[in-house]
Amino acid sequence: MIGSGFANIFKIPELKRRILFTLGLLIVYRVGVQVPVPGVDGTALAAIFATAKGTLLGLVDMFSGGALERLSVFALGIMPYISSSIILQLLTVVVPHLEQLKKEGEQGRKKITQYTRYGTVVLSLIQGFGIAVGLETMTAPGGAAVVLHPGWGFRLLTVITLTAGTAFIMWLGEQITERGIGNGISLIIFSGIVCRMPAAIGQTFTLLSTGEVGIFFVIVMLVLMVTVVGVIIFVEQGQRRIPVQYAKRVVGRRMYGGQSTHLPLKINSSGVIPPIFASSIIMFPATIASFINIPWVKDIADMIRPGQAVYELLYVGFIFFFCYFYTAVTFNPTDVADNMKKAGGFIPGIRPGKRTSEYIDKVLSRITLGGATYVSAVCVLPSLLISHFNAPFYFGGTALLIVVGVAIDTISQIESHMLTRHYEGFLKGGASRVKGRY
Repeated sequence: MIGSGFANIFKIPELKRRILFTLGLLIVYRVGVQVPVPGVDGTALAAIFATAKGTLLGLVDMFSGGALERLSVFALGIMPYISSSIILQLLTVVVPHLEQLKKEGEQGRKKITQYTRYGTVVLSLIQGFGIAVGLETMTAPGGAAVVLHPGWGFRLLTVITLTAGTAFIMWLGEQITERGIGNGISLIIFSGIVCRMPAAIGQTFTLLSTGEVGIFFVIVMLVLMVTVVGVIIFVEQGQRRIPVQYAKRVVGRRMYGGQSTHLPLKINSSGVIPPIFASSIIMFPATIASFINIPWVKDIADMIRPGQAVYELLYVGFIFFFCYFYTAVTFNPTDVADNMKKAGGFIPGIRPGKRTSEYIDKVLSRITLGGATYVSAVCVLPSLLISHFNAPFYFGGTALLIVVGVAIDTISQIESHMLTRHYEGFLKGGASRVKGRY
């Protein structure tokens, strides 16, 4: 039973220690979110963010767990680290040195991680300076200035504070990954999104009490939300398994090989990267337009806000593009086919080498089409419900993908710890196991 599975967690000292360590660092992160940067009028800033829905500010604030809205020391969140990681992954395709490091195993991975940290600091400095300068030009709807004492003193203090905050979050994430349970960076984003659940539930009850929504509508929303979560879990664990056969080899007097295995290809191999990139690109003009008082610029910005037809079409188009682009960058069918050939493996009915590479690429292109369609549907559905049905829908599509994916991965790691010590998992009899996302 699930209850006995959770009870078994506390019977394993190491697992118990890892979970408590993870929870402790996440609490530290949430406390830091409440600490504001000096020199900012919090009331005026909150008034600006009340109108930031559908802009890049709202998107970044979601990933920072509300830290940007308060302009806390963790206002940049972990986004500079994620951006740096993505940039390094893309550069490994075009920079021979990085490509060689990627093939060197553990030592190469450590070097790339070091470059990622440097990139995080550089991006934090740039973004921190941009935020400081932008805040100095902002005024609340009532006319109150956001920055109390603008100037280079405020800019330098803000840049140093925000960069140090991001570096500390990066350290927290690495500590959770090494000494806790789950992926630290993912769990930090997860906690920032989930912490808003109580406010969303309270808002729903408020709408019910005022009669703005009916009980039937709320029930339909809950059923729909559970259904969407179930679909995400099903698809995220879905794989296209290509059968691989290894030829028999005689070494001395013994015969090796001959076994059958498979090459797993995930339906959504690009994860949440496509919707994040797509949202950032489309929302950037809306964010710029909020600082420019030009009528035709405002009109264009209104056309590409969530819920508008133009926005949804662009959103889906960018998601499809980045699904294929990111999959092509991170998965090379030619390398897979060459490694398979060197190991004596082949796909039944397909010649090794170029034909195998072409076959894998064909299969990958087809399942990526299904994955892109699934990601688009999950990401577009919430904005349609909010804009056309005034739904109190808390999780956006990107947030749902992150929350469910991180939950699956974390539960999978807990299951692995329990099973290696001969304990049952969360499911009865241990017959069904939660498969890892990655």
